Amino acid sequence: MADLDALPQQWPTDDFTRIPYRLFRDEAVYRREQQRLFAGPHWNYLCIEAELPAPGDFLVSYVGERQVVVQRTEDGEITAFLNSCAHRGAQLVRCLRGNATSHTCAYHQWCFGTHGELIGVPQQRGVKGAGGMPKDFDKQSHGLRMLRVESYKGLIFATFSEEAPSIYDYLGPSIRPEIDRIFDRPVKVLGYYRQLVPANWKLYLENVKDPYHAGLLHLFHVTFGIYRPTMSGRVTMDSTKGHSILRTADIGEENAEVTSVYAGIDKYREDYRLNDPSLFDVAPDYDDRVTNMIMTIFPNLMLGQVANTFQTRHVRPKGLREFELYWTYLGFEGEDAEATEGKLRQSNFIGPAGYISLEDGEAGRLVQIGVDRRDPEDCSIVQMGGRGPIEDQDTLATEVALRGFWKHYAEAMDMPAAGIAT
Repeated sequence: MADLDALPQQWPTDDFTRIPYRLFRDEAVYRREQQRLFAGPHWNYLCIEAELPAPGDFLVSYVGERQVVVQRTEDGEITAFLNSCAHRGAQLVRCLRGNATSHTCAYHQWCFGTHGELIGVPQQRGVKGAGGMPKDFDKQSHGLRMLRVESYKGLIFATFSEEAPSIYDYLGPSIRPEIDRIFDRPVKVLGYYRQLVPANWKLYLENVKDPYHAGLLHLFHVTFGIYRPTMSGRVTMDSTKGHSILRTADIGEENAEVTSVYAGIDKYREDYRLNDPSLFDVAPDYDDRVTNMIMTIFPNLMLGQVANTFQTRHVRPKGLREFELYWTYLGFEGEDAEATEGKLRQSNFIGPAGYISLEDGEAGRLVQIGVDRRDPEDCSIVQMGGRGPIEDQDTLATEVALRGFWKHYAEAMDMPAAGIAT
């Protein structure tokens, strides 16, 4: 078993235009990620407050591979604890969601309150004067492993670290305004999807940070005008480069311009029509003409708008070559039935079998198969949009946000750049 502290990995280039394939296939790297990213000084998304409306409501989520329980306490506070009994480590909560004022372990019946405190130990004083726990056993010293929890605009995050900044500062001034835009009114949950993808979890982060692929992989995107490289587009990042926002807006480009860009590429089909055009007969909630907004928050949350759908996508690693993608679809409190029905209709655009995102899971699978056949020190080439400084760009023909992700990842993983320019 490789020593996690004995990984002398250096990044091959100082501008992160080369990504070593070993990052998608090395068990030691994967274990280091669990320590440094998911147990380190970073905030991990858990759920949204609207999923826990009443005191006692709880649900199961993940921080990396660790299962945690998120709960609204009797006094309205949000808490989170590792889903493992403090006694012998058994899984404590065995259902995905529910309502409870305490949690009792099935194995030995140790009982815990919603703040993680140990409130009951059967036979603590023994039976008939024999056995039992030591006289100095203190229940207050044997509570559940609690996480630090904070929320922003109803998005709940947790961390195992006391060193992480506040979630407000962690998101930063580049990211908060876009969250403010989407969460400018109370949200409600419309539904969920769960998708298991046979690929390394970071391949999905690459995918959603990559506007370059969207107009080449997704025929539906381009043909029906949700995303086109000819649209007004911008890629912005926070100061760490780990968080990013991709945004496109419909500027009414001429079909001739799109046809020219797609000459020789069979991803724009002017002859295609929808048998059910009501998919697009949905009034937008915002009048800014944004057709796509894909935000990623390091390490593994995506918040998205595609047409008039709104969702979170939580990337949950399930091993080196597998991850679960957990989609939560959102509507707005107070909207009428027609608006909600329109969002549900357009939810067919995305998701595991969506008209647009169906191909994304397959793309990750194909990359995983390919990199597993390569020398682990071979590298992918990430130069679309240029080499050199990692800066915001006003184009969709770019991979700069990928380089930003890998820069922040390398810093968090203590993999210094080699200082070699490309």
